[in-house]
Formats: sequence, structure tokens, C-alpha cells
Amino acid sequence: MRIMIEYESSWRNSFLDPATSNNEPLPKNGRKFIGSMTNLKKPENYLAREVTIDTVMGVLNRLIGDQRKLYQARASDDYYFSEIEKTVYFEDRPKVLNTEVAYIRNISGSTDQNSYTGMIRTTDPAFSSDYSQELWGIIALTFEDLCEFIISGETSTVAIDLDPISIINRLEELNKLKTVENENDISIAYECFSKEFEDFKGLNNKGQVYPISFYCAALYLQLKRLACKYDLTSVLTKSGGLSGISKNGFTKKDFMARYTTGDKKRIWGNPYMREEFVKGEGKIKQLLTKASGQLEVNIDIEREDARHLKLLIDSAGVSSFYLGKKGLAYVSDIRI
Repeated sequence: MRIMIEYESSWRNSFLDPATSNNEPLPKNGRKFIGSMTNLKKPENYLAREVTIDTVMGVLNRLIGDQRKLYQARASDDYYFSEIEKTVYFEDRPKVLNTEVAYIRNISGSTDQNSYTGMIRTTDPAFSSDYSQELWGIIALTFEDLCEFIISGETSTVAIDLDPISIINRLEELNKLKTVENENDISIAYECFSKEFEDFKGLNNKGQVYPISFYCAALYLQLKRLACKYDLTSVLTKSGGLSGISKNGFTKKDFMARYTTGDKKRIWGNPYMREEFVKGEGKIKQLLTKASGQLEVNIDIEREDARHLKLLIDSAGVSSFYLGKKGLAYVSDIRI
């Protein structure tokens, strides 16, 4: 028996965590969405998909009117294809492959890494206390002066504008600084941090130093030094840290969430796009792939069984259906 299926614009990418699949019950909170801009920065989250035997069996079940999940149908005693499935083989013939920018809806509502909502509380005690200038002034230091500050053990009195926007803008400037070699005073400062903080990293794979890690860790070093003179309760979180700032970097949304009247800004979707730099080619974009073509499904069964299967398909009267993710598919021919 041969079933010919024509399809248009079948999506050939997946946006859900491959740790769980359609061959098992859904987790309590559903499958994790990994199609956000942040997740797509990791190459393993750009998932290409092809037609598989599961795809074909899902289609065959749909054609005879069985709308259960495939794993549910397979586990039931009345699974029609229990003996037939091992005789099924197929050939996918995509004739046209297109890539395009598609806007993917994310119903989980992730938060924007670089945005915030509400009014900014510029008079927060973190920026209007006696210790504020000494604490935040650390990030106004040059990198050379910062290393000297770390090694010397003294506090700093460099002036800086004390408001959340000025602080986060300065951190973003520092985040753009290129890595430097871990040598001379930088190496000594690095050793100081390593001994002081167990969770401090600060180096890339080449052993070079991230300046932003030094500045963020220096804020925590300054907190320790200032704790001898001031009550720092107003600037610390419940866990005893700085909101949105770790000893290795910072997150704008978490920092601003503490100093604004609104919640973090929700993101309900994003373009499905992964950008990466390929040596010799430059920056390339990987987009959503859509395929149009023909799927030939062959089932090696007895003639009477084939006639019965065709009768079930005709009786169900399914006119069109999805092939894989989205797209439009329909049966163009059935031959016995």
C-alpha cells in the first residue's frame, strides 16, 4: 500500500526542550521553551527537525481519526497499528526549502534582560546613604587604579553620579572592555579575589581576565571593608548581596528591578533567529526553515488489510492536517 502526501510550509525547527519529547507525558508545567533570543545564543538550542517514523505514525493515526497523542495510542490495547507499524517505511522528498524570520510566541512570559518598568527610585537609600559614594565610586576607577585598590586594602573616594541609571550605564560601559592578560598587578589582584571569594571566576578559556568581573567583585570587596564603619542593610538583598550584581558580572533587569516601582518587563515572543560568527564567512543568521514537497509512505501489508485501512481513511474524511510542526498537508493519492 502506498500513500502519497503533499505538504506546504512544514516547519523544520523545534522550540521545545529535547530533554522531554512527544513520546512521553507532558511535564507538570509543560515542555520548556528554548526559542528565546537568550537561549538561541547557545548552538545546541537551534534544533533542526526532519520527518521521522514518529511523524509518519502520527499522520497515519490522524488519517484514521485517532486524535490521541502517539505515545497514548501506542500504549493502548486498541492501537490499530500495533502489528502494522513495523512494516511502514517512507521517503521524504522536500522540493523547496525556505528560510524566513518568524515571530515566535512565548506564553511563559520571559523577562527582558535589558529593560525595566515603572518609575526609577533615585532617592533609594543605596544611593543616598553615607557609604554610597565610597561603594559605587569603585566602578568609576580606571582599571589600573582598580587593581591598586584591590591590592592596597584601602577604601576609595572617587566621585560618581549616584542614581540607578548612571550606575547601570557605567556597568554596561565596563562590560564592553576587552579581556586583558593576567600578569603583573592584574595577576596579584586576581589572586586576592580568588582567595576572598570561592565563586569568583574572572577568566576566559585563554586565561585572560574579564575587567567587568574585577569591577563587580571589587564592589563586594568594598562592601566587606565598609561593613566595619557602616550599616549596609539598605543596599543588601536578603541573601546578603547586591541586587543584579554577582562577583562575575551583572544583569540589568535584576539590578533595576530593585530600584523601580514596576515589575520586570515581560517578553511574549521574539524573532526565531540565531546569529553566529563563522571563520571565513563572517556573521551568519540561522532562521526558521520551512519545507514544501512530497512524503511517500509505503506499508507492506496484505491486500485485504490495505483495503480495510483505506476504508478507515476514507471514512474519517480528514481533508488537511499538520505534517510535523505547522504547515499544511493532504493525501493526494492512495494505491493498493
